[in-house]
Amino acid sequence: MVNVPVQRMSQLMAKTLRDDPADAEVLSHKLLVRAGYVRRTAAGIWSWLPLGKKVLANVERIVREEMDAIGAQEVLLPAILPREPYEATGRWEEYGPELFRLQDRKGGDYLLGPTHEEIFTLLVKDQASSYKDLPVILYQIQTKFRDEARPRAGILRGREFLMKDSYSFDTEDDGLARSYALHREAYQKIFARLGLDYRICAATAGAMGGSKSEEFLAPAEAGEDTFADCPRCDFAANTEAITYELKPVDASQVPAAEDIPTPDTPTIETLAAHLGVPASATLKNLLVKVDGEIVAVGVPGDREVDMDKVEAHFAPAVVELVTEADFTARPDLVRGYVGPQGLDKVTYIADPRVAPGTAWITGANKPGTHTRNVVAGRDFEVGEYVDVVVVQEGDPCPKCGTGLVLDRAIEIGHIFQLGRKYTDALKLDVLGQNGKPVRVTMGSYGVGVSRAVAALAEQTADDKGLCWPREVAPADVHVVAAGKALQTELALDISGKLAAAGVRVLVDDRAGVSPGVKFTDSELIGVPQILVAGRRAADGVVELKDRRTGEREELTVEEAVARLTA
Repeated sequence: MVNVPVQRMSQLMAKTLRDDPADAEVLSHKLLVRAGYVRRTAAGIWSWLPLGKKVLANVERIVREEMDAIGAQEVLLPAILPREPYEATGRWEEYGPELFRLQDRKGGDYLLGPTHEEIFTLLVKDQASSYKDLPVILYQIQTKFRDEARPRAGILRGREFLMKDSYSFDTEDDGLARSYALHREAYQKIFARLGLDYRICAATAGAMGGSKSEEFLAPAEAGEDTFADCPRCDFAANTEAITYELKPVDASQVPAAEDIPTPDTPTIETLAAHLGVPASATLKNLLVKVDGEIVAVGVPGDREVDMDKVEAHFAPAVVELVTEADFTARPDLVRGYVGPQGLDKVTYIADPRVAPGTAWITGANKPGTHTRNVVAGRDFEVGEYVDVVVVQEGDPCPKCGTGLVLDRAIEIGHIFQLGRKYTDALKLDVLGQNGKPVRVTMGSYGVGVSRAVAALAEQTADDKGLCWPREVAPADVHVVAAGKALQTELALDISGKLAAAGVRVLVDDRAGVSPGVKFTDSELIGVPQILVAGRRAADGVVELKDRRTGEREELTVEEAVARLTA
């Protein structure tokens, strides 16, 4: 058994705090700072102190072991990257202001890497020339950068973060599917070993591109993602990725469209009240500009437009709401009374709930007037159907129809079948079995290593402090010397015996610190087992406490060592 050095709190560079940081918004931020794991360097930039670095390293180790187990090869690429590959794929502009851009003294453009698809593609282009060189999976664990507009929530949403990113390269789509499946299984093992509660959810690809994408989400109140879970079947998806089938209805019995006077009803609420109808009977038409061109978005009046979905649909184009100046320039667009029938020079998209045959009350494109019995497909045409409403609790599951349950979650992993987006842009070919060039297909797979630490803190902490699973904890046992010389001597003696047996020990041997403060700190720091050399130290008896359950037991030194080394 390897002899592990004892960590002595009298020598440890980590000060605990009694009060929450003034700027802390979420539990993990409060506790990781208070327990001496991290300290803020600047907005969204964090320093890892010794205890925090040990937890971070343990997460890295688990990720590395599971990646190695699927045959992935670890490399380390630079963080400062040239502009040209990202310009070739379009991401130099697509990333927008979140991309850290910089210039060298000669005026050359560079960026701080948010992800490395382009650079890994170029690496394989340099190293692989034949189908015999593939498939290959490469990965790195490296610091990434994102210029967040509002860094928040401590290490959950920083401008600098540690990530494992891996990339698979195959000559055929079936091979990509196998590489994707290998990563999916590896991620399940990683998060199980970390002790995280998680869901695998269908997701959108976003700026990454590709055909298939799934997120690994850890339910937590501090999460920035909303996902939908079906209580009946296995459906789970990020709300941005939920789509519904278009279901046309028969409108043969719907009367002709008819204008009705509706003075002073520019909102759905005032219109519904005036006519005595539910908001769901009305059609809301939101006007946006897409790269300067006006687009109308139609949704039922009782639903809100999800602007993230609209932006994702039109990406990389810039989407913004129309302004008063836009209405002034287009007098045919009557604010508060816009309807899809008769719209000129306006692209019209609609949610699938505005299916062909559905009838609505909507604006008549005249002040103080609406039109009833306006039928989709009869009185107006939808240019494109796009799922654009904000998903609500109770919306039907797309798979079985049961009402969905919504929850907040932290994204801890994301896997993508990228296909040939990057290999096309960067012309990555290898010679196939027939001697002809074959365009390589790719997958991209990420784990938020530093974010996983915060997610664990969010999910496992209690009202006393952090409560780490053993495999990621900074120590296996926290030995507390209750204060007197005899107790400190016993604490150090038992710590040495445990360390000699390979147990990772943190011992609180601080002089001049009261037992109460030491006990409070042991619960705040969150090591799984707490061993106290206290009032019965003279008898060679210590108290073993389980940090999670609170169960306590008095044991002799020999019994405690045997228990903790078993």
